[in-house]
Amino acid sequence: MATMIEENGPSTHGQSELSSSSSRVRQKLDSLLNKNMRIRMTDGRTLVGLFLCTDRDCNVILGSAQEFLKSSDSFSQGEPRVLGLAMIPGHHVVSIEVESDTLADTQGFVGSH
Repeated sequence: MATMIEENGPSTHGQSELSSSSSRVRQKLDSLLNKNMRIRMTDGRTLVGLFLCTDRDCNVILGSAQEFLKSSDSFSQGEPRVLGLAMIPGHHVVSIEVESDTLADTQGFVGSH
């Protein structure tokens, strides 16, 4: 059954469910801080860098970011362009992946294969 949201906000029961869900999401985001992320964008570019923060609009800030242009064969063909600190608007994000070398540190982020 869906939680009804009134003009003044959700019911007390709905608030506790939202609070619990929000807390889990925050814990997951906290566990991903300073992990290497690979973000694919709508224009085909891929940015790789340290996940520093996000906001409620899903904008993402990466530190020590490198940009890889879309290539026809493999990801490693072109030289990366060093960006440093980069902000990726949430509406341009296609996918976000935790780099494999830091994946072992993020328990529960990706299901078993």
